[in-house]
Amino acid sequence: MSDTPSVLFVCVHNAGRSQMAAGLLAHLAGDRVEVRSAGSEPAEAVNPAAVEAMAEIGIDITAERPKVLTPDAVQASDVVITMGCGDACPVFPGKRYLDWALDDPAGQPVDAVRRVRDDIRARVEALMAELGVAGESGQGGAQQGQQGR
Repeated sequence: MSDTPSVLFVCVHNAGRSQMAAGLLAHLAGDRVEVRSAGSEPAEAVNPAAVEAMAEIGIDITAERPKVLTPDAVQASDVVITMGCGDACPVFPGKRYLDWALDDPAGQPVDAVRRVRDDIRARVEALMAELGVAGESGQGGAQQGQQGR
């Protein structure tokens, strides 16, 4: 891994889980982690319930757009976290892969999406500790590191 670890979050539509995970990691880690997200079959837009659930905790993902998963994005990442994309995610030697079993927020009311968001937050905080970037409260400079998602 480089001095700044790179994490790629992948789900099918890149409209809910992976967008929330990327937003949370970018918010909590700032520029200490390079954050990407993508989908094997990207949707047209980010799930409005995911946008609302994230706004409730002070994270704005309204400018994000679903992106297609490319081999280059996987190759450029140190850690690849899949969330229901199955075999669509390319596998490269030397990469660390994690699969987070999370409920799909697509078509769910914001109450259900909040539960998924909170589950993701706990996992992101644990990941930060594993990467050695834990310790900040996410205050100040929290929106850094979101570009390129």
